[in-house]
Amino acid sequence: MSNDIELRVKSAVAEQLGMNVEDINNDASFMEDLGADSLDLVELVMSFESDFGITIPDEDSAELTTVQKAI
Repeated sequence: MSNDIELRVKSAVAEQLGMNVEDINNDASFMEDLGADSLDLVELVMSFESDFGITIPDEDSAELTTVQKAI
């Protein structure tokens, strides 16, 4: 796993949730630890798709519950 990917994911999360990258750890739950709501999660998935040039199917996006799972 690349540190570049980790930083890009954390940067997207930080931007979406108005946080500092340094305050986000890999084990953090988007909703429980970082305070994201369902709209934030949808926007994060869209951001990951755009940033990485990928498509994340709905059934896979439902599994993205922590920063580590997104990485």
